[in-house]
Amino acid sequence: MRILLAEADAKLGNKIKHMLEEAANQVDWVVNGDMAFEYALHAPYDVVILDWMIPGQTSVSICKSLRIRGYRGAILMLMAKEADQDRIADLSTSADAWFVKSIELTELLAQVQALARRSRAKMSDEILQVGNLIFNCVTYCIRQGETEIQLTSREFQLLDLLVRNQERVVPREFILERIWGVEAAVSSNNLDAYVRLLRKKLRMFNNEVIIQTIRGIGYKLKVHDVCQNR
Repeated sequence: MRILLAEADAKLGNKIKHMLEEAANQVDWVVNGDMAFEYALHAPYDVVILDWMIPGQTSVSICKSLRIRGYRGAILMLMAKEADQDRIADLSTSADAWFVKSIELTELLAQVQALARRSRAKMSDEILQVGNLIFNCVTYCIRQGETEIQLTSREFQLLDLLVRNQERVVPREFILERIWGVEAAVSSNNLDAYVRLLRKKLRMFNNEVIIQTIRGIGYKLKVHDVCQNR
């Protein structure tokens, strides 16, 4: 299981990281919210553990932004015993659970494992097929037969958006907002670069699934029946 731990307290963070790794988990540990958000965007974590009072980008902002960008894994919040219950309620739409730091850490391990199982069960249906290609929304892989290609998180977010809107034109502005966010300083050139990378990877399989450019509007995923042209 791959876990992202965002905990500013060095002593507590080291304890949690060691405990999780002892249970055969792969753990990335960061100490501020900005790093946590960037890490979560670029790797397929099963569980993200966030310190409620993490410096930098706030934990609530991280949760909501990750959900908007399509993160499907579990999010667990580490709370102080005296945490404001009204603020905890604000997490209900984005975080899956919270854990009070004063409780025995072995309970944290049990909760993380339970969240991971629940998350995997929820994502087990996230296997999409377009043409003869299989898209795995858990591992961020494209597969055809025995051939499999790994995508980055951004690449998969883009492809996932196009797959779920197959044969429909997806406007550039909509793509930029859904993947990078409204306030992100990202230009259409960045989007074009990701589209080029995706096209290159799709061509490694065949020309059945293609990304069409709709000039002046956006992109469309199209399934081309290769057999008809033989």
